Amino acid sequence: MERPTLTIGPYRLSSPFVLAPMAGVTDKPFRALCRRFGAGMTTSEMTTADTSLWQTEKSRRRLDLDLDAEPVAVQIAGSEPAQLALAAEACVERGAQIIDINMGCPAKKVLKKLAGSALLKDEQLVAQILTSVVTAVDVPVTLKFRTGWDPANRNGPTIARIAEDAGIQSLAVHGRTRACRYKGEAEYETIARIKESVKIPVIANGDITSLEKALQVLRLTNADGLMIGRGAQGRPWIFRELLDDHKKNRTSVPVEKKELRDIMLGHLIELHRFYGEQTGVRVARKHLTWYCDNLASADDFRYRVVRVDSASEQLRLTREYFDRPDGGILKAA
Repeated sequence: MERPTLTIGPYRLSSPFVLAPMAGVTDKPFRALCRRFGAGMTTSEMTTADTSLWQTEKSRRRLDLDLDAEPVAVQIAGSEPAQLALAAEACVERGAQIIDINMGCPAKKVLKKLAGSALLKDEQLVAQILTSVVTAVDVPVTLKFRTGWDPANRNGPTIARIAEDAGIQSLAVHGRTRACRYKGEAEYETIARIKESVKIPVIANGDITSLEKALQVLRLTNADGLMIGRGAQGRPWIFRELLDDHKKNRTSVPVEKKELRDIMLGHLIELHRFYGEQTGVRVARKHLTWYCDNLASADDFRYRVVRVDSASEQLRLTREYFDRPDGGILKAA
Protein backbone atom coordinates (compact mmCIF):
# COMPACT_ATOMS: atom_id res chain seq x y z
CA MET A 1 0.00 0.00 0.00
CA GLU A 2 2.93 2.31 -0.68
CA ARG A 3 1.86 5.95 -1.16
CA PRO A 4 3.76 9.25 -0.97
CA THR A 5 3.35 11.24 2.23
CA LEU A 6 0.11 13.21 2.32
CA THR A 7 0.69 16.96 2.59
CA ILE A 8 -1.94 19.65 3.08
CA GLY A 9 -0.50 23.12 2.70
CA PRO A 10 2.54 23.27 5.03
CA TYR A 11 1.40 20.25 7.02
CA ARG A 12 2.99 16.90 6.31
CA LEU A 13 0.66 14.32 7.85
CA SER A 14 2.13 11.46 9.85
CA SER A 15 -0.16 9.04 8.02
CA PRO A 16 -2.21 9.13 4.78
CA PHE A 17 -5.15 7.61 6.68
CA VAL A 18 -7.40 10.23 8.28
CA LEU A 19 -10.59 10.20 10.32
CA ALA A 20 -13.75 11.48 8.64
CA PRO A 21 -15.58 14.23 10.53
CA MET A 22 -18.93 12.75 11.59
CA ALA A 23 -21.51 14.76 13.51
CA GLY A 24 -22.39 13.07 16.77
CA VAL A 25 -19.50 10.61 16.47
CA THR A 26 -16.08 12.21 16.11
CA ASP A 27 -16.10 14.16 19.36
CA LYS A 28 -12.90 15.08 21.19
CA PRO A 29 -12.48 11.72 23.03
CA PHE A 30 -12.97 9.69 19.86
CA ARG A 31 -10.61 11.87 17.84
CA ALA A 32 -7.90 11.44 20.48
CA LEU A 33 -8.40 7.67 20.44
CA CYS A 34 -8.08 7.48 16.64
CA ARG A 35 -4.94 9.62 16.68
CA ARG A 36 -3.46 7.28 19.25
CA PHE A 37 -3.85 4.47 16.73
CA GLY A 38 -2.22 6.45 13.95
CA ALA A 39 -4.85 8.59 12.23
CA GLY A 40 -2.84 11.20 10.35
CA MET A 41 -5.44 13.89 10.92
CA THR A 42 -8.73 14.27 12.74
CA THR A 43 -11.28 17.00 12.08
CA SER A 44 -13.88 18.47 14.41
CA GLU A 45 -17.50 17.50 14.02
CA MET A 46 -19.37 19.56 11.45
CA THR A 47 -20.13 22.98 12.95
CA THR A 48 -22.63 25.50 11.65
CA ALA A 49 -21.22 28.62 10.03
CA ASP A 50 -23.84 30.65 11.89
CA THR A 51 -21.68 31.95 14.73
CA SER A 52 -24.76 33.25 16.58
CA LEU A 53 -25.51 29.61 17.41
CA TRP A 54 -22.06 28.87 18.82
CA GLN A 55 -23.16 29.56 22.40
CA THR A 56 -25.15 26.32 22.64
CA GLU A 57 -23.64 23.49 24.68
CA LYS A 58 -23.44 21.29 21.57
CA SER A 59 -21.54 23.90 19.56
CA ARG A 60 -19.17 24.63 22.44
CA ARG A 61 -18.25 20.97 22.62
CA ARG A 62 -17.79 20.74 18.85
CA LEU A 63 -15.49 23.76 18.96
CA ASP A 64 -13.37 22.30 21.78
CA LEU A 65 -10.39 21.99 19.47
CA ASP A 66 -7.47 19.56 19.63
CA LEU A 67 -4.84 22.23 20.16
CA ASP A 68 -2.27 19.59 21.13
CA ALA A 69 -2.55 17.74 17.81
CA GLU A 70 -1.19 19.41 14.67
CA PRO A 71 -2.78 20.15 12.29
CA VAL A 72 -5.87 21.41 14.10
CA ALA A 73 -8.69 20.98 11.58
CA VAL A 74 -12.24 22.34 11.88
CA GLN A 75 -15.16 21.59 9.58
CA ILE A 76 -17.82 24.23 8.93
CA ALA A 77 -21.08 24.04 6.98
CA GLY A 78 -23.35 26.68 5.53
CA SER A 79 -24.60 28.17 2.28
CA GLU A 80 -23.77 31.88 2.53
CA PRO A 81 -20.25 32.84 1.36
CA ALA A 82 -19.86 35.81 3.72
CA GLN A 83 -21.13 33.86 6.72
CA LEU A 84 -18.77 30.96 6.00
CA ALA A 85 -15.86 33.37 5.65
CA LEU A 86 -16.61 34.95 9.04
CA ALA A 87 -16.93 31.52 10.64
CA ALA A 88 -13.60 30.47 9.16
CA GLU A 89 -11.92 33.58 10.57
CA ALA A 90 -13.44 32.88 14.00
CA CYS A 91 -12.20 29.28 13.91
CA VAL A 92 -8.69 30.41 13.04
CA GLU A 93 -8.78 32.85 15.97
CA ARG A 94 -9.62 29.85 18.19
CA GLY A 95 -6.57 27.96 16.92
CA ALA A 96 -7.69 26.17 13.75
CA GLN A 97 -4.84 25.45 11.33
CA ILE A 98 -7.01 23.94 8.57
CA ILE A 99 -10.57 24.93 7.63
CA ASP A 100 -12.63 22.17 6.02
CA ILE A 101 -15.84 23.04 4.17
CA ASN A 102 -18.62 20.47 4.18
CA MET A 103 -20.37 19.89 0.87
CA GLY A 104 -20.95 16.22 1.50
CA CYS A 105 -23.50 15.88 4.28
CA PRO A 106 -26.78 14.36 3.00
CA ALA A 107 -28.78 14.91 6.22
CA LYS A 108 -32.23 16.38 5.55
CA LYS A 109 -31.89 19.16 8.14
CA VAL A 110 -28.67 20.29 6.44
CA LEU A 111 -30.13 20.02 2.94
CA LYS A 112 -33.14 22.11 3.97
CA LYS A 113 -30.73 24.99 4.58
CA LEU A 114 -29.25 24.37 1.12
CA ALA A 115 -25.94 23.42 2.75
CA GLY A 116 -23.87 20.22 2.70
CA SER A 117 -24.29 18.20 -0.47
CA ALA A 118 -27.21 20.41 -1.61
CA LEU A 119 -24.58 22.90 -2.76
CA LEU A 120 -23.35 20.54 -5.47
CA LYS A 121 -26.35 21.51 -7.56
CA ASP A 122 -25.18 25.15 -7.76
CA GLU A 123 -21.64 25.25 -9.13
CA GLN A 124 -21.55 29.04 -9.21
CA LEU A 125 -22.39 29.22 -5.50
CA VAL A 126 -19.74 26.57 -4.80
CA ALA A 127 -17.13 28.80 -6.45
CA GLN A 128 -18.31 31.85 -4.50
CA ILE A 129 -18.17 30.03 -1.17
CA LEU A 130 -14.75 28.52 -1.73
CA THR A 131 -13.22 31.76 -2.99
CA SER A 132 -14.73 33.70 -0.09
CA VAL A 133 -13.33 31.36 2.57
CA VAL A 134 -9.91 30.97 0.94
CA THR A 135 -9.58 34.75 0.70
CA ALA A 136 -10.66 35.26 4.32
CA VAL A 137 -8.04 33.12 6.07
CA ASP A 138 -4.29 32.52 5.86
CA VAL A 139 -4.53 28.78 6.62
CA PRO A 140 -5.19 25.91 4.17
CA VAL A 141 -8.82 25.40 3.21
CA THR A 142 -10.00 21.92 2.24
CA LEU A 143 -13.24 20.57 0.83
CA LYS A 144 -15.24 17.42 1.54
CA PHE A 145 -17.91 16.61 -1.01
CA ARG A 146 -19.69 13.81 -2.85
CA THR A 147 -19.41 12.50 -6.39
CA GLY A 148 -22.42 14.53 -7.47
CA TRP A 149 -26.04 15.46 -6.93
CA ASP A 150 -27.52 12.15 -8.11
CA PRO A 151 -26.34 9.20 -10.25
CA ALA A 152 -27.34 11.05 -13.42
CA ASN A 153 -25.38 14.14 -12.38
CA ARG A 154 -22.00 13.07 -11.10
CA ASN A 155 -20.36 16.49 -11.44
CA GLY A 156 -17.56 15.70 -8.97
CA PRO A 157 -14.74 16.38 -11.46
CA THR A 158 -16.20 19.81 -12.26
CA ILE A 159 -16.54 20.65 -8.56
CA ALA A 160 -12.94 19.51 -8.03
CA ARG A 161 -11.61 21.82 -10.74
CA ILE A 162 -13.65 24.73 -9.33
CA ALA A 163 -12.14 23.99 -5.92
CA GLU A 164 -8.58 23.85 -7.22
CA ASP A 165 -9.04 27.13 -9.11
CA ALA A 166 -10.38 28.74 -5.90
CA GLY A 167 -7.26 27.79 -3.95
CA ILE A 168 -8.51 24.72 -2.07
CA GLN A 169 -5.52 22.70 -0.79
CA SER A 170 -6.98 19.17 -0.76
CA LEU A 171 -10.17 17.27 -1.49
CA ALA A 172 -11.93 14.45 0.35
CA VAL A 173 -14.53 12.68 -1.77
CA HIS A 174 -17.24 10.32 -0.54
CA GLY A 175 -18.06 7.77 -3.21
CA ARG A 176 -21.80 8.38 -3.30
CA THR A 177 -24.04 11.10 -4.65
CA ARG A 178 -26.29 13.27 -2.50
CA ALA A 179 -29.31 11.23 -3.60
CA CYS A 180 -27.65 7.93 -2.61
CA ARG A 181 -27.19 9.07 1.00
CA TYR A 182 -25.53 6.00 2.58
CA LYS A 183 -27.45 3.38 0.62
CA GLY A 184 -25.91 0.76 -1.65
CA GLU A 185 -22.20 0.51 -2.23
CA ALA A 186 -19.81 3.39 -2.72
CA GLU A 187 -18.53 3.86 -6.27
CA TYR A 188 -14.93 4.83 -6.87
CA GLU A 189 -14.83 5.49 -10.62
CA THR A 190 -15.78 9.15 -10.14
CA ILE A 191 -13.13 9.57 -7.43
CA ALA A 192 -10.57 8.24 -9.92
CA ARG A 193 -11.77 10.80 -12.49
CA ILE A 194 -11.50 13.55 -9.87
CA LYS A 195 -7.96 12.45 -9.05
CA GLU A 196 -7.03 12.68 -12.75
CA SER A 197 -8.60 16.12 -13.14
CA VAL A 198 -6.66 18.02 -10.43
CA LYS A 199 -3.13 18.37 -9.07
CA ILE A 200 -4.03 18.87 -5.39
CA PRO A 201 -4.25 15.84 -3.05
CA VAL A 202 -7.40 13.72 -3.25
CA ILE A 203 -8.53 11.59 -0.32
CA ALA A 204 -10.99 8.76 -1.01
CA ASN A 205 -13.86 8.03 1.39
CA GLY A 206 -16.71 5.56 1.56
CA ASP A 207 -17.15 1.95 2.78
CA ILE A 208 -13.51 1.50 3.79
CA THR A 209 -13.91 -0.99 6.63
CA SER A 210 -10.94 -3.34 6.26
CA LEU A 211 -7.36 -3.55 5.06
CA GLU A 212 -8.49 -5.47 1.98
CA LYS A 213 -11.04 -2.79 1.08
CA ALA A 214 -8.45 -0.06 1.63
CA LEU A 215 -6.09 -1.73 -0.85
CA GLN A 216 -8.92 -2.04 -3.36
CA VAL A 217 -9.93 1.63 -3.03
CA LEU A 218 -6.36 2.85 -3.44
CA ARG A 219 -5.98 0.70 -6.54
CA LEU A 220 -9.28 1.85 -8.06
CA THR A 221 -8.88 5.57 -7.32
CA ASN A 222 -5.11 6.17 -7.14
CA ALA A 223 -5.99 8.51 -4.25
CA ASP A 224 -3.32 10.19 -2.14
CA GLY A 225 -4.93 9.04 1.09
CA LEU A 226 -7.97 7.42 2.62
CA MET A 227 -10.62 8.89 4.92
CA ILE A 228 -12.16 6.39 7.32
CA GLY A 229 -15.62 7.06 8.75
CA ARG A 230 -17.98 4.29 9.77
CA GLY A 231 -15.12 1.79 9.48
CA ALA A 232 -13.58 3.33 12.62
CA GLN A 233 -16.75 3.14 14.71
CA GLY A 234 -16.12 0.47 17.32
CA ARG A 235 -12.81 -0.27 15.63
CA PRO A 236 -10.47 2.72 16.08
CA TRP A 237 -7.44 0.43 15.71
CA ILE A 238 -8.19 0.20 11.98
CA PHE A 239 -5.72 3.09 11.58
CA ARG A 240 -2.94 1.01 13.12
CA GLU A 241 -3.75 -1.89 10.80
CA LEU A 242 -3.64 0.37 7.75
CA LEU A 243 -0.46 2.12 8.88
CA ASP A 244 1.32 -1.17 9.64
CA ASP A 245 0.60 -2.40 6.12
CA HIS A 246 1.60 0.96 4.67
CA LYS A 247 4.95 0.72 6.46
CA LYS A 248 5.29 -2.98 5.60
CA ASN A 249 5.42 -3.75 9.32
CA ARG A 250 5.48 -7.52 9.48
CA THR A 251 5.48 -7.50 13.28
CA SER A 252 2.04 -5.93 13.53
CA VAL A 253 0.18 -7.33 16.54
CA PRO A 254 -3.60 -7.79 16.42
CA VAL A 255 -5.73 -6.29 19.17
CA GLU A 256 -5.87 -8.76 22.02
CA LYS A 257 -8.27 -9.06 24.92
CA LYS A 258 -6.40 -6.99 27.51
CA GLU A 259 -5.69 -4.16 25.09
CA LEU A 260 -9.30 -4.14 23.88
CA ARG A 261 -10.54 -3.99 27.49
CA ASP A 262 -8.28 -1.01 28.18
CA ILE A 263 -9.40 0.71 24.97
CA MET A 264 -13.08 0.41 25.83
CA LEU A 265 -12.72 1.32 29.51
CA GLY A 266 -10.49 4.28 28.67
CA HIS A 267 -12.94 5.48 26.03
CA LEU A 268 -15.86 5.28 28.48
CA ILE A 269 -13.96 7.20 31.16
CA GLU A 270 -13.06 9.97 28.69
CA LEU A 271 -16.66 10.23 27.46
CA HIS A 272 -17.95 10.50 31.03
CA ARG A 273 -15.33 13.17 31.78
CA PHE A 274 -15.90 15.19 28.60
CA TYR A 275 -19.71 15.28 28.67
CA GLY A 276 -20.39 14.83 32.37
CA GLU A 277 -21.95 11.65 33.70
CA GLN A 278 -25.54 11.97 32.49
CA THR A 279 -24.79 12.93 28.89
CA GLY A 280 -21.59 10.87 28.81
CA VAL A 281 -23.46 7.68 29.67
CA ARG A 282 -25.97 8.35 26.89
CA VAL A 283 -23.28 9.12 24.30
CA ALA A 284 -21.30 6.06 25.34
CA ARG A 285 -24.20 3.75 24.50
CA LYS A 286 -23.75 4.09 20.74
CA HIS A 287 -19.99 3.57 21.00
CA LEU A 288 -20.57 0.45 23.12
CA THR A 289 -22.99 -0.82 20.49
CA TRP A 290 -20.38 -0.33 17.76
CA TYR A 291 -17.71 -2.12 19.81
CA CYS A 292 -20.13 -5.01 20.36
CA ASP A 293 -20.74 -5.27 16.61
CA ASN A 294 -17.10 -6.38 16.36
CA LEU A 295 -17.20 -8.77 19.32
CA ALA A 296 -18.22 -12.41 19.55
CA SER A 297 -20.58 -13.46 22.37
CA ALA A 298 -21.47 -9.86 23.21
CA ASP A 299 -25.26 -9.86 22.77
CA ASP A 300 -26.09 -10.22 26.48
CA PHE A 301 -23.45 -7.65 27.46
CA ARG A 302 -24.76 -5.17 24.90
CA TYR A 303 -28.37 -5.64 26.04
CA ARG A 304 -27.43 -4.81 29.63
CA VAL A 305 -24.75 -2.14 29.23
CA VAL A 306 -26.80 0.20 27.01
CA ARG A 307 -29.65 0.25 29.55
CA VAL A 308 -27.84 1.43 32.66
CA ASP A 309 -27.91 5.08 33.70
CA SER A 310 -24.68 5.50 35.65
CA ALA A 311 -21.04 5.71 34.63
CA SER A 312 -20.01 3.28 37.36
CA GLU A 313 -22.45 0.65 36.08
CA GLN A 314 -21.23 1.00 32.48
CA LEU A 315 -17.67 0.48 33.68
CA ARG A 316 -18.58 -2.40 36.01
CA LEU A 317 -20.49 -4.31 33.33
CA THR A 318 -17.66 -3.78 30.85
CA ARG A 319 -15.09 -5.15 33.30
CA GLU A 320 -17.33 -8.13 34.07
CA TYR A 321 -17.73 -8.88 30.38
CA PHE A 322 -13.97 -9.01 29.89
CA ASP A 323 -13.60 -11.24 32.94
CA ARG A 324 -15.68 -13.90 31.17
CA PRO A 325 -13.72 -16.63 29.36
CA ASP A 326 -15.63 -15.85 26.14
CA GLY A 327 -15.57 -12.06 26.62
CA GLY A 328 -13.54 -9.65 24.54
CA ILE A 329 -12.98 -11.94 21.56
CA LEU A 330 -13.03 -10.11 18.24
CA LYS A 331 -15.02 -11.54 15.38
CA ALA A 332 -13.01 -12.72 12.39
CA ALA A 333 -12.52 -9.86 9.95
